[in-house]
Amino acid sequence: MRASAVLGALLWAMLILALAPSGSAAGASGTGIEGLTSIPSDNFWLADAQGAVWDFGNAPSYGSAAGLPLNHPVVAITPTNDTKGYWLVASDGGIFSYGDATFYGSTGAIALNKPIVSMASTPDGRGYWLVASDGGIFNYGDAAFYGSTGAITLNKPIVGMAPTPDGKGYWLVASDGGIFSYGDATFYGSTGAITLNKPIVGMAPTSDGNGYWLVASDGGIFNYGDAGFYGSASGASSPDPAERIVASRSGHGYWVEEQNGTAFPFGDASGAPPTEGLLLRPVTQGDGAVLFAFAQLGKPYIWGGNGPVGYDCSGLALAAWESVGVGFARVADDQYHTAGSPVALTNLAAGDLVFWGYTQTDWTSVYHTAIYVGGNQIVEATGDHVQLNSLDQWGLSDIMPNGRRP
Repeated sequence: MRASAVLGALLWAMLILALAPSGSAAGASGTGIEGLTSIPSDNFWLADAQGAVWDFGNAPSYGSAAGLPLNHPVVAITPTNDTKGYWLVASDGGIFSYGDATFYGSTGAIALNKPIVSMASTPDGRGYWLVASDGGIFNYGDAAFYGSTGAITLNKPIVGMAPTPDGKGYWLVASDGGIFSYGDATFYGSTGAITLNKPIVGMAPTSDGNGYWLVASDGGIFNYGDAGFYGSASGASSPDPAERIVASRSGHGYWVEEQNGTAFPFGDASGAPPTEGLLLRPVTQGDGAVLFAFAQLGKPYIWGGNGPVGYDCSGLALAAWESVGVGFARVADDQYHTAGSPVALTNLAAGDLVFWGYTQTDWTSVYHTAIYVGGNQIVEATGDHVQLNSLDQWGLSDIMPNGRRP
């Protein structure tokens, strides 16, 4: 923060500490910037390959495998059907269960031909399937085995699976969009013969099981059976890849979710999507900056702090980006004026910097910066420590008209 803004910033901090409960920040709501009057607070969990889990919005904290001696990296986080718990699954099929997620078994002690890439729970949550990249299926609890591609030579590896609504079958999907159906899962079509711009990363069935959607890493959508096409995120310029598609309750819409929690609604999908678990794999420098900032959570707010003991807001932003080899100005207003390139608030990606100022047309009035995560969530040094918060925690009257992408 610039020295000329010290007094105002101190008064602001005193107001926050006086009005907000411990560990949070508060402020008056405003008219917003560029027509934004409110921002839906998305609820989701982010996990990383080391088993750390971070909760956002109203998603409760149930625990993580961070610090445990993992034999293999975590490849998926799967919430229970009531979202009161989740499983973490590692590439060797090791299972870590939290909240009301029950452990039913794992492949951790089995020599696998290919690594585990995904898992899915049964409709009643009393079992789950694990799927390997060769389409090998491992079933536990009340999850029944209906078949696998383990003995088939695949053109491309399996990347995911989706159970039918009654749990009496499932589809496997390969990265080229090839579909393999078992049990009462019906084949409605595939992209196996189509040249894709980007690989398929996931699928979701319609509520009646008479169709499904496939989603590519660029947000492209392919629909089959009674699954309607309502739009795609393939035109979005976000650098973070899509990770899943989530159907709306009616089935007449869906959200395309990126790995950082950003969700694009289509059809009758509106507001925030259901609480989901996402695996954040560092793809961009911004992803790396976010993961660095996560590692600082709980450290004290120190005026002028550059780490590693503690940080102020702009010190955290700079240290996070320096961890991925990018440098820029030290204080918040100079960061807003010169760091990287401006980016619209509606197009923020993981690692982008967002700012607050007293006058939205005057860069010298900026008094605070934070690091955007995704799903309208930020990590920031504020109050007395580094913490996770929603983008509109102080309202939108003071947020600057654009962020910056270093």
